[in-house]
Amino acid sequence: MDSGTAVTDAADVTQLPMSAADRGSGGLRVENLSKTYHGTNKALFTDMNFEVERGGRFAILGRNGQGKSTLIKMLGGILGPTTGRIKWEMTQSWPIGFGGGFQGSMSGLDNIRFLARLYDKDFDDLLERVDSFAELGSSLKLPVKIYSSGMRARLAFGLSLAIEFDCYLIDELVAVGDARFQRKCTEEIFEKRGERAFIMATHSTDMVLAFCDRAMIIESGTAKIFDDVAEAVDIYTWLRAA
Repeated sequence: MDSGTAVTDAADVTQLPMSAADRGSGGLRVENLSKTYHGTNKALFTDMNFEVERGGRFAILGRNGQGKSTLIKMLGGILGPTTGRIKWEMTQSWPIGFGGGFQGSMSGLDNIRFLARLYDKDFDDLLERVDSFAELGSSLKLPVKIYSSGMRARLAFGLSLAIEFDCYLIDELVAVGDARFQRKCTEEIFEKRGERAFIMATHSTDMVLAFCDRAMIIESGTAKIFDDVAEAVDIYTWLRAA
């Protein structure tokens, strides 16, 4: 592993928190990435290459089953690539909207306590910040395994904002909670953290046009990068209608 970077490849899928001193000046580089699930002969995608610099706002578009959520999980270190390399030189969140990283038998409070130790944060401060945003209240005392998917996503999003990352990984975040909470999420991630990078897998072309500066479409195992977001949205809209 290169000094000062977090690298994921087929042999090394471990990604640990980086301190400010550990961070490089770059962002994210993905090289020759492919993913084939065990038991299948067809790759979900192959030879994927792209970069996201610090402050970049990158959309991942694709019809259902093309690998958007899989890619977000790979970038977050949850899934390993079949081949290729993921190189981080900035801190990244876990995938917001994905609650699989929590220990289900532990309460929300205990999960917060564990992550406070892992990221070297003050527990009381972290709890206050998570609770004020996620609005889970007394439910934090309950085991996470009985949370609804929306509650787990609220906890994941609240922790991501409370800890602060250079880059946020987002998987259809707009589906979380009611309209008021969705507006709150949008304000926190896209407006208050306007200087941070994010990588967002979404079907929402309105959000892509409003907040993203580059986009990638995954279709039939290949990926194409667009610097013109409007062009990407036009092509994606055509693909969905086909």
